[in-house]
Amino acid sequence: MSADATLAPGKLRPSDLARVASVGVRTRRLRAALSALGIAIGVAAIVAVLGLSASSQAGLLAEIDRLGTNLLTVTNGQSFFGDTASLPLAAPAMIARIGPVQRVSETGATSAAVYRSPLIPSVNTNALSVQAASLDLLPTVGASIAQGRYLNAATARLPVVVLGAAAADRLGISRIYPGERVWLGGQWFYVAGILTAAELAPEIDTSALVGFAAAARYLGFDGHANTVYVRAETSQVSAVQSVLAATANPEAPNEVNVSQPSATLQARAAAQGALNGLFLGLGAVSLLVGAVGVANIMVISVLERRSEIGLRRALGATKGHIRLQFLSEAVLLALLGGAVGVAGGAVATAIYATTKHWAIVIPTVAWAGGFGAALAIGAIAGLLPALRAARLAPTEALRTV
Repeated sequence: MSADATLAPGKLRPSDLARVASVGVRTRRLRAALSALGIAIGVAAIVAVLGLSASSQAGLLAEIDRLGTNLLTVTNGQSFFGDTASLPLAAPAMIARIGPVQRVSETGATSAAVYRSPLIPSVNTNALSVQAASLDLLPTVGASIAQGRYLNAATARLPVVVLGAAAADRLGISRIYPGERVWLGGQWFYVAGILTAAELAPEIDTSALVGFAAAARYLGFDGHANTVYVRAETSQVSAVQSVLAATANPEAPNEVNVSQPSATLQARAAAQGALNGLFLGLGAVSLLVGAVGVANIMVISVLERRSEIGLRRALGATKGHIRLQFLSEAVLLALLGGAVGVAGGAVATAIYATTKHWAIVIPTVAWAGGFGAALAIGAIAGLLPALRAARLAPTEALRTV
């Protein structure tokens, strides 16, 4: 061999790199688990936040699709002088004459209050209202009967009431027994039924509904509807909405309010993402804590394994081999934490979405972002310890043996 011949350093094969990088993880399992825990918590928080947000939005939008986006409400507004205006008696009939309108129902507020018994103090109203309701209200607002039955042509004239879902709960009526009654407007009204929740008309949930004729006879109701519910052809909702105010009250359309309840729910679905930034920030803090933990573990590992570093350098390992070993070990720790975090976040999302009867949606950006963040955290946290390990001279490292 000539004097100027040099030996080329051996290459570190991927299998060899995987074996030496996992030495610290395999021999110090508890320490590795604790250092990866911070990253796992951070990644789980990110995946859960994004997954729950996407699942809740999907569930809410599915509910909107089920209930329909073609419901419009017409309510009485305020007069020019700030007084509460009244809808004309003929408003529901005039609205029904609009071509694309498919269904019209109305309710009218009364001054009566409803109680479980006459012994309840009058101030304890439980924020419940008593409303006169038309007979075709339920299919229009997308509600249904949970127990009993709704008003009909006969019971609408008698002291009979149907309770909204929240009203029944606040009055302590979970089921209807024969002869079930409530104290309404200073007299007993028989409970005919209990409604399911009306997602598009939440004011129905906190109402006790009686017939228009019964409200006029027993409660002094003047017959003016204060809310008209309108179902229109889906393709013509905007056109119908633009003429509802003028149709309901031609003399004073400015005293009429028109809204689309589904638009409110869609806005709520969009607004749910407003708090995502806060929770993602908390997840980022957890990731930062996990990165500090990984960096700390790697620094300690370099100090404890000086003899190993010196021996490997003496046997021919280059600075690049040592640097790659410790950097890979840090990345491996972070990826283990990322995998556990993604799994934990996905499980949390699935459990919560199932209890809420939502579709389970875990966006790609959630799990891919979790793995990507873990990879970046591991590389950054392990870079300095890896460089420090590579700078150790073989003689200095072996001196600690």
